[in-house]
Parts: sequence; C-alpha cells; structure tokens
Amino acid sequence: MTPYVLSGGTANTLGAHHDGEGVNFAVFSENATRVELCLFSADGSTEQARIALPERTGPVWHGYLSDLPVGTLYGYRVHGSYAPELGHRFNPNKLLLDPYTRELKGEWGNHPATLGYDDSSSAQDLSFDARDSAPYVPKSVVSDPSLFAGMAAGLHKKSSKDLIYEAHPKGATMINYKVPEAVRGTYEAFGSDAMLEHFKTLGVQAVELLPVHSFVDDKFLVERGLTNYWGYNSIGFFALEPRYLGPDGLKGFRQMVDSLHADGIEVILDVVFNHTAEGDQRGPTLSFRGLDNASYYRLTAGQARYYVNDTGCGNTLKVSHPYVLRMVLDSLRFWVENMGIDGFRFDLATTLGREDHGFEPHGGFFDALRQDPVLSQVRMIAEPWDIGPGGYQLGGFPHEFLEWNDSYRDTVRRYWRGDAHSAQELGARLLGSADTFDQRGRRSDASVNFLASHDGFTLADTTRYSRRHNEANTENNRDGHHSNFSDNAGVEGDSDDAEVRDIRARRQRNMLATLFLSQGTPMLLAGDEFANSQQGNNNAYCQDNDIGWLNWDQADTGLQSFVASLSAFRQDHVCLRQSRFLHGAARPNDGLPDAVWMDFHGQALEWRDPRLANLCLLLRCSAEMPDYAPDGDAVFIVFNRKDVVGQVTLPVPRDGHQWVRCIDTDQTLQDGICTLEQAHTKVASQSVTAFVQKHVGSAT
Repeated sequence: MTPYVLSGGTANTLGAHHDGEGVNFAVFSENATRVELCLFSADGSTEQARIALPERTGPVWHGYLSDLPVGTLYGYRVHGSYAPELGHRFNPNKLLLDPYTRELKGEWGNHPATLGYDDSSSAQDLSFDARDSAPYVPKSVVSDPSLFAGMAAGLHKKSSKDLIYEAHPKGATMINYKVPEAVRGTYEAFGSDAMLEHFKTLGVQAVELLPVHSFVDDKFLVERGLTNYWGYNSIGFFALEPRYLGPDGLKGFRQMVDSLHADGIEVILDVVFNHTAEGDQRGPTLSFRGLDNASYYRLTAGQARYYVNDTGCGNTLKVSHPYVLRMVLDSLRFWVENMGIDGFRFDLATTLGREDHGFEPHGGFFDALRQDPVLSQVRMIAEPWDIGPGGYQLGGFPHEFLEWNDSYRDTVRRYWRGDAHSAQELGARLLGSADTFDQRGRRSDASVNFLASHDGFTLADTTRYSRRHNEANTENNRDGHHSNFSDNAGVEGDSDDAEVRDIRARRQRNMLATLFLSQGTPMLLAGDEFANSQQGNNNAYCQDNDIGWLNWDQADTGLQSFVASLSAFRQDHVCLRQSRFLHGAARPNDGLPDAVWMDFHGQALEWRDPRLANLCLLLRCSAEMPDYAPDGDAVFIVFNRKDVVGQVTLPVPRDGHQWVRCIDTDQTLQDGICTLEQAHTKVASQSVTAFVQKHVGSAT
C-alpha cells in the first residue's frame, strides 16, 4: 500500500472536506479505541491505504492529508470493544460509510460479509465475523466543493396555506410521455417543462418529495426480487440517492430545484431521521453501528444488545445524543444552504421528540430547530406518530410545525362513504380541526389536510376497492392498512358498468371539493388529480414498477381540469384559506359571524341528530381579521350526501348582491359560466356545491 502521512487537522467540521490542497477528515466516535481511514482505487475495488487518524479531540477523530485529489474514494474501519450485550459492536473488518459523505460510489451488496457477526453461528449476533465487507459496500467520496457551493436562497415563504403536492421523485415521471425519455425517472425529469406546466395548471405551490437521501434495499426485499421503492431506509443523510440521478448528475438535482423556484414552487424533502437502514441486532454493519452503536442508537434498558424499536423498522436513532443531534442539524442546514431546499417533512416525527421520559414538545431536537438561524426560517411538517408508547401526538407539536392530519383523511372518507355520525366529525375538519390545533397560539393552517398519501390507497382506489390487494408485495396480503374507509360502489376493482363508474367519479370529485374548501393546508397525492390507481395496493413501498408509478397515459383529464378549477377557486377566495380559527364570532366591522352552520332550510344545525348527513356552511373572513379580504368575501358551501336532490334556502345576500354557483361536483362547469341564484335553489344528490356573493351588475 502507498505510504501516507496524516497531520492533525481539525475537529471543527465533520466529514471529508477538500480545501484546494488536501483533505481534512473528521468523524465522531465516543467509544472507539482507534479509527482508520481507508483509501481506495478509482473504481473502488482495491484498498490502497489504511491509516489511523492521528488525533482525537473529545469524541471526534481527525486528520489532514495533503495532496489528495477530489473524487478520492474512502471509508472507515473502527476498533473497539465487540460486546453486543453492553451495546458495543465495533468490528474493523467492516468498511463503514462516512455519515457526512455527500456522494457515494458503488452499490450496496446483499452479502453476509456486511454483517458484524457470523450468521451461521448458533450465537447469532453475539458471535464475531472477520470477513472484509469492503467489496460489498459503496465507498464515500471526497467531493469537489464547487459541486455544493451555496445556491441562491430558497423561497422559504413559510406560507402554510399553499397547495402541497406529494410525489415520488422517480415514479412521478417514469412513464410520462411528455418528459424527454432520456431523463424520465430522474431529478431532472421532475423539474422538466412538462412537469412544471402540470404544476402550474394545478396551482401547486410546494412539492414534497419522498426520500432523496441515499438508502438501502432491505435484504428480505432483494431476496424476493423487489426494492425499497419509497426509500424510507436511509443510510446517508447528506448524499443524494444515486438511482435517481440523470445525465447531469448532482447538478441535475440543483437544476430541478432552480426550475421549481423559478416558477414560485417550494421544494420540501421527506426526511427519515427516526431510524437507519442497519435494522435491529440482526442487521448489517454499514456505518453508524460500527462507528459507535451505543451513541447513535437507543438501546433497550438493561439489555443493550437489543434496540428500542419505536419506529417499527428495527432501530431508533438517539437524536437526544448531542453528536447525533448535531448530525441531523448539519444535514438539514446542508440541504437548505447548499441545495436550496425550502422545508422538511419529518417521517415519524414523534420519535425525534422522545426524551428519556417520553415525547417532549420542548425537547432538545425541537428547541435546537427553533433557535437555529437557518432552520427556523424554513417550513417544517411533522408526521405526528410512531408505534412507541404514547406515539400518537397529533396536535402536540410546537407551533412552528404543520402536522399531517390523518383524522381529516379518515373523516372525509367516512363521510362520503355514508358512515353514521361522520357528519359531526366533518364539521370540525372543515374548519381546520380546531378541536385539535386551536391551542398555544397555533393557526388553522397547522393542519395538513389530505385525502390520500403515498402510504395507503390512492384516492381513485378508495372508490374502487373495499379491501387491499397487496399480493405483489409477496407478504400474502398481510401488509398495509386494514382500515381504509373505502367503498367500491358494489364492484371490486375496475368496472365497465357506467353507473358504477359514475358513482366512483362523483365521489372522487366530492372528496376533492371537500379538500379544497376546507380550512387548513391542502396536500394532494401525485396522481389523485387524474384518478391514478395502484391496482388496489395500499402499501406500494416495494413496487418500483407500473403499480407504483403514475399512469399518465390513463389520466382522467376531466378530473384534472376539475381539480385545477378547485385550486383556482381556493386561491381566489381568501376566506377559504385563513390562518385564524373560525368559531362563529361576530365581526366588529359589520356584526356578521365569521362562520355559520345551517341545514337546508336555513335553520341552525342539530348537531346531536345521529342521522345528520347534510351540511351547509357560510364562511366569511375571521372576526379577528374582518378586513382581510376585499369586498366582503363570502362562500356558501352545501354538502348533500343523500341520494336525492336537495332544496336549499340560501342566506340573505349583501345589498346589491346575489349568490353565484361556482363549484358543483354534479358536473364540471365550463369556464366562465356561473348562475345567479334565487332565495331557494336545488343541489344534486351526492354533491358539493359552492356559491359566492357577486354584485348583480358585475361580470361573473
């Protein structure tokens, strides 16, 4: 091996950083006894040098190597105690990924040599394995710093009332014939002209991308010929997943972000800091486990051989540890400052708020985010649950966070399915779920309202299937949600029956109209705007194929146009997207209530009626902000769930005004056509109708 001599370098910046003359290497390990830097040939096949990092400052091992070029491939081997029962799993035979690497070279191999133990031993993970894992793992890369020079500042609008579009970076474009074939399925494709035009038509103001951090395909999936399509199995929190790179490589991702920003669209990343791809005690040793298992992971009290599994994925990152917390914050800042990202959706965010005594909304992770001068300026969204004790924390996060509201999803599905007592629940969801969020100065846009997300049925499948069909996942249809609150209109799956198809299409329009007419932050699952189906698979996490990809060639363009009209209507009426909760209080400028519930006869609703099915809601701007909208913006919404035409008494309009029907799920309105209404009007069965006040003499 070539002789190399390292000087001390610095512990200040973790990772491998090229300064134009050489590279400073620094890595955290509190319990190691020796850390070796391993350098590899350009193709990653040959280990050319193995040198101990010469200095240790506190828990950081570091060294500086002169005349080392960018593009050099490297990894670490870490020495220390192999005592799983005490929480230590050091094994220098395993080449470890640098947690701070910004690029990977090579692929993860599903090979027993990546295990820190001998899988053939009866002692299982208590045994020790001496095989070299280097041939079966990617190498870390000394990056060219110019690749990550700071981008122009992101949009960082932090406007929570925007339409968020949740999408898979590959699946959204893989079979979109309008995207150039050479880039389909890549980051570059997602920022293509075809996608930008689609977003513009829908009024999308933020895209939320499923994980783009580098991840590993689970062993059990590889053995079944499948992959971890969704990517919730992270291993590198600073490195892009290589499988989505296009012809322009890393620059293509930055180009995508720039293109979206140029159209006023924020970019939000779904990030997975609750667990890693190393799994439980039977999993591979790829990075964190071999660097310092006891520091990076939460271990079972009194049985440190085992991992706390609040995530359901085998392990739980110990974000309460100062250096693990530092890694998470450094990662987030990197994506904001160097890659132009505008916000983050935190997967299983309850896990990140767990302290020794349980979930703590004022815990170290949240406090660190909120005081950080960079991260406090970006949008933060919590998935407010995990499977640990007390894991469901909807409404329990700090006010800076928006939260995915699964109660909204379930309520809307149950209401339009016709479930008893669901109308009462729908009333709360339509007004921003004040019962959950109206506390500690929070705003109604804290509720991220969605009908479907990547996890579960698509909107179309909610109307086509009464049970899941996950056979392609090779788990005997045991995986995925049991409670989908779906209904197939009497036929399971696709149908040629015109009546069945009409019922399904109408229900989709009803649910979409409900979403866009609700207070809160609307989120649309990619493809729901044109009735994309996953063939009844409600857990397509391993379907990197036409099940998981958007089927653009089968798009319902009529539904897509209807969604665009809903989005435009929402943007035109500020009373539909307020930040203050509406409780029917009188507005000081005109004495009118900001929200009024009534039945079809114009009388107060009887909320205690178990048969309650139909609702009318009159919305004005908040009593706390009565001058928020021009010309006394008001919207009257009718929800008719019954199978008969309804006769509705309209509220008394303002002087010189009449009610104009602008949204009707019974039929897609032609552009520019609205109808002035009299005191009474009919609404179709199984429909949502929205009216606005217009001056009699004004154009409609």
